[in-house]
This record gives sequence, structure tokens and C-alpha cells, in this order.
Amino acid sequence: MNARRDGAADEVAPAVRRIIDGVEALFDVIVARSVEKTWAQVPAYAASPDEGLRAELTAHVDAVFRAALTSLSEARSPQRSDFPVTWKYAANRVRQGVTLSDFLQAYRIGQVTLWEGLLEAAEDDPEAREAALTLATHVMQVIEVGSTVAAEAFLHAQQHQVAETDRVRRDLLEDLLARRDLSPGPKQAMLRSVGLEPETRVSVASAAPVGPLAGDWTLREAVSAVREAVGAGYQGLTVVRQDEVVTISPVRSNGISGVVDVLEQAIARLSRRGMPLAVGISTVHEGLTEVPEAYAEACAARNGLRGEPGVLALPLLSTFDYLVLRDDETARRLIRPALRRFVEEDRARGGALISTLLEYIASDLNAKVAAERLHVHANTAYYRLDRIAERTGCDLRRLADVQELLIAVRLLSGRPSAGSSPGSP
Repeated sequence: MNARRDGAADEVAPAVRRIIDGVEALFDVIVARSVEKTWAQVPAYAASPDEGLRAELTAHVDAVFRAALTSLSEARSPQRSDFPVTWKYAANRVRQGVTLSDFLQAYRIGQVTLWEGLLEAAEDDPEAREAALTLATHVMQVIEVGSTVAAEAFLHAQQHQVAETDRVRRDLLEDLLARRDLSPGPKQAMLRSVGLEPETRVSVASAAPVGPLAGDWTLREAVSAVREAVGAGYQGLTVVRQDEVVTISPVRSNGISGVVDVLEQAIARLSRRGMPLAVGISTVHEGLTEVPEAYAEACAARNGLRGEPGVLALPLLSTFDYLVLRDDETARRLIRPALRRFVEEDRARGGALISTLLEYIASDLNAKVAAERLHVHANTAYYRLDRIAERTGCDLRRLADVQELLIAVRLLSGRPSAGSSPGSP
């Protein structure tokens, strides 16, 4: 038989007709054989929790085999229109968690099984056995056309699922931020799937670029990179919200310090690769009803980075550091001119006096201890403290003066180090 690519029909040879009749007589057996092979050779099918998958696979194999035999009977090349049901079954496989490679492997198993059935039907007929060899091209065309349709259908269904999942995620986040009640359905199911229940202790993170993204970087790729860094145990709702990434994470009994360490390393790597992100993390809140407050804290922490990439987690700050974190212009204007000049000039010179002051405060106003921590001679520490007092007019033995000077340093020198005491450098 001459299977022509233009789809036009030729007359079917008698020997080929006998092969087709033989396959139709064994049709249900060949379909069942294909399903069994798929179940044995493609673990994703056997592992699927969907109880209806086997019956669906049987129906799909049945439809594809009948399409192949129809094109054989009509002596024409297979066409895309011969495989209309593939689109429905591809969408179901995406929903059932079957990957594209597994889906196509199952399809190829079916086609090989059909070819074996054609040979089996011609086994006792010398003329048919010879004719069967001419059908190899036709079977290859069925595999080519059918696999193309299957791949296109799968990718289309996958893109649709991703878009639908993203829509549900965005709507869910907006509902949580607005404290709207969530009716039973996809949103509640999504919350449970990411480890969030109404009473779960949560922390919110807000991340945003602080510079242009290099190359083809997107925020979605950044999210994937961070998830990979955090590890397989990552849970939480993550949403790309315009030019911001918002994450609501369940907080375990061991807190968030370990996650912050890993996150800081991931953000540093992303920054070196051309994705500079500023990430703010809220304090821990009791339940999903407090997501709006947690989100506001996360944004405040992110803004506290002042346009620099990095991670600022409020649970690792002291109360003092948080109070001076907020970018309050009024507080800045209240700083005395002498203190402002001191901070700005010393920062321009490298910050040696500021470092000494902060270590002095962290050492409970003990200059000798501060000198040891700074690895300088005690006389050097005393000299620097005298210079600070001279230039600011502050008495570094008075708590009020030290506190005013520390506030000025914190407000004018940028964000504090997470986990630091109020006076640490």
C-alpha cells in the first residue's frame, strides 16, 4: 500500500485489508496489552492516585488505535484531525500530575503495541506478512502526527493550568490582604496544599528588585531559584504581584532564623547574577486573619534596606532597631546639626569613630572591652571617644547623650544588622 502524505486515498490491497480485519478481531486484546505495558513501564501511571486513570488510558488508546486503522482502511496518510480526543486526555494527564515525557512515552508504547498487533495479524498469511512490511511507514507517520498533536495538546493544557493556578493564587492573596472570607473551593484547597490553615502561625515576606534585571531574568525565575535554595521542604503561598513577590509562610516551632540564613545566601547569589532583590520579612503573626498587618511589616522591612539588595527580617531585630528603621523624615530633621555633621563626615572617612562608638555601646560603655573587641589599644579607644565627644558636644557617660547619638547614627547610617544589639556595629 502506498500511504500518501497529501491525505488522498488509494485502494486498499487485499492483503492489507486482511491485516486490518485481523487487528480488529484482536482489537480489545491489543488495547489491553498496551495499557498493561504502560502501567508496567511508566511509573507515573501506576503511582497516580486517580482511580479513573486506567479507564481513561484505555479509552485514549482505543481512540488512537481506531484512528490509525481508519487511515489504513481509507488508504491515506494520518492527519491531525484523526486525533481529536487527545486534547481532552492531555488536559486530564496534566491535572493528574503526569509529565510530558511520561505522556509521550505512554503514547509511543501504544504505537509499538499496535505495530506488534499488525504483525501478529499477518503471522499465518505469507502474502499479508509481506504486505505488513509496507505498513511500517504508515505506522511511523501515525507516531509522528499523533505525537505532535499529543505534545501540543499537553503543553497547551499545562499552560492553561499554570495560568489558572496563578489566577487562583493572586485572588487568594488579595482576599487574605483584604480579610475576605474564603468559601470552600479551590482557594481553601490551595491553602491546605501549601501548609496554611486559618490558625497557622505565619510570617510574610515582600521582595522587589532594587535595580534593572540582567538579561532575560524574570521574577518567576527568581522565585524558583529561592525555592530551590530553601529546599524541598519549602511550604507557603508565593505570588508574583506586579513588580513584587509576596510570600506567606507557615512558621514552625524552631522559628525563621535558619530560613533567613539560607535566604540571605540565595539573595546574594541572585544579586551577583543580575537579579538584585530587597527582601523584608515580618514578625510572626497568629493566624491568617493577621496577614494584612504582617504584609505591612514586610514592606516596612523591605523599605528599610533603602534600595540595597539583601534580607531584613524583623524577628531578628531589637525593638530599638525597629523603631529607628522606619524612614521618618521628621525624625531626621530633629537630629542636631552637630550630630549630623559628625555622622556624615565620619562615614565619608571610613567610619572608624562610628564603629568605636557602636562597640563602646555594645560593651555597656566600657572602653577597655570595646578596645579588645576592636583589636586596638585602649588608649586608641579613649582617644576616639574623646574625639566623638568633642565633635558632637555629647557626654559619653550620660545615657541620654549616648542614646541621642546612637539614634542619629542609626537614622543616618542605614539599616542595622539583623540579630544585633542596639549598639553593635
